[in-house]
Amino acid sequence: MQSAQPIKPSALRTKSPEALLSQSSKEVRHILERALSGREVTREDGEILFGAASSDLPAIVRAADIVREQRVGDRASFVIVRNINFTNVCYMGCRFCGFAKRKEDPDAVWYSMEEVAHRAQVACDRGATEVCMQGGLHPDLPPTYYRDLLIAVKRQVPRMHVHAFSPFEIWFGAHKRKMSTREFLLELKEAGLGSMPGTAAEILDVHVRRMLTRNKLTTQAWVETIRAAHSIGLRSTSTIMFGHIDGPSHWASHIDLIRSIQKETGGFTEFVPLSFVYAESPLYVDRAIPGVRPGATQEENFKMHAIARLMLAGWIDNIQVSWVKLGAKMAAEMLHAGVNDLGGTLMDESISRSAGADFGEELTPAEMVRLIRHAGRTPVRRSTLYDTLEEFSDHEPADIGPLKPRPHDPIKFLRHNYVAAG
Repeated sequence: MQSAQPIKPSALRTKSPEALLSQSSKEVRHILERALSGREVTREDGEILFGAASSDLPAIVRAADIVREQRVGDRASFVIVRNINFTNVCYMGCRFCGFAKRKEDPDAVWYSMEEVAHRAQVACDRGATEVCMQGGLHPDLPPTYYRDLLIAVKRQVPRMHVHAFSPFEIWFGAHKRKMSTREFLLELKEAGLGSMPGTAAEILDVHVRRMLTRNKLTTQAWVETIRAAHSIGLRSTSTIMFGHIDGPSHWASHIDLIRSIQKETGGFTEFVPLSFVYAESPLYVDRAIPGVRPGATQEENFKMHAIARLMLAGWIDNIQVSWVKLGAKMAAEMLHAGVNDLGGTLMDESISRSAGADFGEELTPAEMVRLIRHAGRTPVRRSTLYDTLEEFSDHEPADIGPLKPRPHDPIKFLRHNYVAAG
């Protein structure tokens, strides 16, 4: 599916959509014309678009860019956040995960609650409005661990939004606590949980999911956990991990299921495609499953973000690119392929890095603003729930520098042509 000469979506903005549509296949053109007129892109339509020829890609990404402009305008957002992975000890055995360690491993980590709270304080001092807390499913976690961790963080930084605990962790914690999922979530909300990452979704296809995760958290359990969270007013992100043993039918069905949940609950804040990072993933390195690919192609990455925009239009209008998976340069191009959000500054990033990603652990607010301006969009600092906190149309954010020393400059490619606003 990858084209011989990958397109550059930013170069398509000067081309009329009519011209690009006229160059696409008849079937694809009809789907895109309906999408541009406000008609819903069906699951079947999505599968056709995912399987479309490389020659159809310019029309697909241009249509997605137009729908993005129609739905959210020309502002592109980011949030100042610190990731805190409080433990990497996990015995669940997900085959794609390069993050998990055994208790006895020399690289095993389990931060104290005091350390987690301290890291949240450092994040607050650096302007963060959110901490994102996730960890492995450590067998020794006390039953009230998740609740107590929230209390410790909120005691240290009461105004910090805590975005924490994947559906897998919620499932695990509820079993530890001997509570129903809903009761457990209500306890966490009372303790300070503000929203949830919709990770651990991987691919919501029963067959593929069983191969990836040994069915530790079923598709049904993931969906039920998300619905329970939304039912008590806890909003969540939604994600897909793609580019391994999956394909167009799985991708279209996954997005269609996410859309159906959103129609019922309205609880998703955004959709985040997560391209499979293969270099140090056991799924790829150990060849435990035949046919595992070395991640998504560039064309598939463009298609995923663009088609998600088209299929979710009017239901989930924030499409986020993971710069830590694809790199800052590719993320900037995605802003011309249906994307309107660059995610978080992160400050720390362990999960993608442990799987072999090497795009860094942090983009500072100043770098986010430069990257967004490079793409010709207006930078906006947002809250976790997409309230606008600051628009950088006529000024710069404070350039506080990265939290940790960095081996390379993540936005070196645009340093020479960046001109500061004002």
